[in-house]
Amino acid sequence: MAELHKSKRLKKEIKLSGVYAIAAGTTLSAGFFLLPGLAAQQAGSAIVLAYAIAAIPLIPAMFSIIELATAMPRAGGVYYFLDRTLGPYLGTIGGMGTWLALVLKVSFALIGMGAYIGLFLPDLQIKPIAISLAVLLGMLNLLGAKKSGSFQVVLVIGLLTILTVFILEGIPEINFESFRGIVDIEFKSILATAGLVYISYVGVTNVASLSEEVENPEKNLPRGVILALATAILIYVLGTAVMVGVIPSDILAGDLTPAATAAGKILGQTGVIIISVAAIIAFISVANAGTLSASRYPLAMSRDHLLPRILQKLSKKNSPFISVILTVGVIVALIVFLDPTGIAKLASAFQLLMFAFVCLAVIVMRESRIESYDPGYHSPLYPWMQLFGIISSLILIFEMGLLPILFTSGLILIGSLWYFNYGRKHVIRTGAIYHIFERLGKSRYAGLDRELRGILKEKGLRQEDPFDDIVTRSIVLDLNKESYFEEVIDEVSQKLSAVINHTPEEIKEQILEGTRVGATPVTHGVALPHFRSAKIDMSHLVLVRSKPGVKITLIDPLTHEEEEEQTVFALFFLVSPESNPSQHLRILAQIAGRVDDDSFAIEWNSANNEQELKEALLHDERFLSIIVSHLSKSMFMIDKPLFKIDMPKGCLVALLSREAETIVPNGSTVIKDGDKLTIIGEPSSIAILRQQLFEEREPLTE
Repeated sequence: MAELHKSKRLKKEIKLSGVYAIAAGTTLSAGFFLLPGLAAQQAGSAIVLAYAIAAIPLIPAMFSIIELATAMPRAGGVYYFLDRTLGPYLGTIGGMGTWLALVLKVSFALIGMGAYIGLFLPDLQIKPIAISLAVLLGMLNLLGAKKSGSFQVVLVIGLLTILTVFILEGIPEINFESFRGIVDIEFKSILATAGLVYISYVGVTNVASLSEEVENPEKNLPRGVILALATAILIYVLGTAVMVGVIPSDILAGDLTPAATAAGKILGQTGVIIISVAAIIAFISVANAGTLSASRYPLAMSRDHLLPRILQKLSKKNSPFISVILTVGVIVALIVFLDPTGIAKLASAFQLLMFAFVCLAVIVMRESRIESYDPGYHSPLYPWMQLFGIISSLILIFEMGLLPILFTSGLILIGSLWYFNYGRKHVIRTGAIYHIFERLGKSRYAGLDRELRGILKEKGLRQEDPFDDIVTRSIVLDLNKESYFEEVIDEVSQKLSAVINHTPEEIKEQILEGTRVGATPVTHGVALPHFRSAKIDMSHLVLVRSKPGVKITLIDPLTHEEEEEQTVFALFFLVSPESNPSQHLRILAQIAGRVDDDSFAIEWNSANNEQELKEALLHDERFLSIIVSHLSKSMFMIDKPLFKIDMPKGCLVALLSREAETIVPNGSTVIKDGDKLTIIGEPSSIAILRQQLFEEREPLTE
């Protein structure tokens, strides 16, 4: 059996526009161009209400998926979330079933173009065209998410432009007499129709499987997905209102090309051509985004040893090419040998079940109280939002009838057989649900916490995290003799007791207790002792350098026996408020990330004073150190107070070193020739300042 290992990560190439385009592109297709005619057979003019109601059960799943994706931005989406929360068994079922459901829907989209192409070329063979498009989209996906995402943006812009024209031209043509019978339609029929058109919205969450490739996922995922769903609801409601208002009810009911029929009523044959082009764009958009999303499921499951390792290989374009080839191959096989149209609709029942599990996953993660679970977006109205999502999804599944239930059961059986015959032999991890029952004697999986901490390290700090301030306020100890860890703690405790409401004895006991239970990371000659306190409202840091070394004895947290003695040369003692454990972990992760940099050891060991030790830790794109001199472009600062020196917005002089003295300056501090300034700020502001001081000719003055 194997535990999780470090895999090559996909590049973060998808911007907000890409997130929006993929989410919207997988939503606006058959639901707009095909389903309204079928829905009208059940609900008549009330299809407008059915489309509005259908979006409601998706909202809890959407919020839950966004929360999980911002906490765990990894390829695999629903699979990854279920695996890490409910365990690899349900993860296997979710991953394989969702992958197959996506593949079926891509096949359905490619075949679905036939109804609109048939308006102009009734004798054309659709399957060869669908297969060719599948292969072309697969080749595009092999070029990586950036190329495929850019293509998706172009498709969605074209689609939304045409649909906007359709709606704006159609609204004035609406015959409101068509809506008079809406009050006579039974609400039960409207609900049944909402269940039918629910599949129109489910694609909006597929982008979660690409979260590993999203730039700044904590901001771009929520914004992109929520905006895409809002767009879809608006287009569906207004678009179906136009169809109902311009097409006679007896013609609309059962029409397989209702959008084209409505466009013909509004704009004549030109409208039919334009809306048919939009339909083809929409189906290609769904197929492209679906292929991109689906190919990440085998990749993620392969990383976790639930599928053969060959599927995680990346090409030179940073694309999981084996996974893409497998996905496209299955799509082509479905088009050739099966009729995916009917099966794709059944797959929606399975996705509903997965949405219920995703809502449960959020409850499990929050109630597990794993401190490293740190989503950038928190689902509102917890846990009622999730409970509503679970119940409404299950109700819709049962409302869909026996066949979808049997299909869902079949997918569960396939996933179960694979897990028990292959997956279980290759994994030793469990999900977060075991953390909830730890007090009942169940096993918990410590690797999950380590994995989430690794994700914290990758995501980095948030804008509100006061890391720069903590470092600039930090206490520095530079030891010149070999010491033992307990001796250093004595000195650190004395220093900390002067700034926090704890006695030296209390501080020492907290640090030693953390070391005894294995909570003090020690690696690469660096130790990170830390604890949280309810008695403080801001974080404090002590930096300790010891060139001769500090000897620290590591304790096995299970047996409480001494394991080995190591020598460290840097120690960072962090104390944070009890009320913000996630920020505490992000700061630790930031320090750990900096320590891992190749440049850290050189800068740390060569530092000549306290300020340079702090600079060694701060060193990144948010930091700049300069020496003011009358021979450089910084000469304009000499003999001026700070408040009169014009700097880019967002820059702050945090420290000033003058001869042997380190000063925390204020606005009235006058800068002298030879002063060394430590400036912190936003990366963009620091970049401007660096350019002005070292590249531009114009001095940095008003």
